[in-house]
Amino acid sequence: MKEIEKKFLVSQLPEHLQNYKKVEIVQGYLNRGSEPVLRIRKYGKDYFLTYKYATDEEKQRKINICTEYELPITSEAFNHLKTKIDGKIISKTRYYVPFCNQTLEIDIFKDWLEGLVIAEIEFETEDEARKFNKPSWLGKEVTKDRRYRNSYMSSGNVDVQELL
Repeated sequence: MKEIEKKFLVSQLPEHLQNYKKVEIVQGYLNRGSEPVLRIRKYGKDYFLTYKYATDEEKQRKINICTEYELPITSEAFNHLKTKIDGKIISKTRYYVPFCNQTLEIDIFKDWLEGLVIAEIEFETEDEARKFNKPSWLGKEVTKDRRYRNSYMSSGNVDVQELL
């Protein structure tokens, strides 16, 4: 499945965030720093193995485009693969905030990434992504800045203060 998205720092949390649907996420990377990206994720009570890659042409675009396959796995498989990750586990709470007939996913990071808050939004088409007007509470766009990729941050060699 094609994934077309933009990513932003959150300069101010939207009002009444606690009223929106949320899920706890724990994830790690099995081959951090290489492609395709292989991620394990505990999403609420569900577990997944995700395979992501982008063609050279897709990497050149200003919008983040990649192909993503998400496969369900068992908690036993997740816990086994968790012992094999490269780098650190990432924990975050994801809130789903409606905005202009779409959904902004706001990730509030925990533990060693505490203080970092990033929002992502996915689009059906590249044109839709180009025309997106962000709400005032979103800050700087970081879509193509690799420092804000979860796979990069999972190295553990990230200074959160530099990312804020």
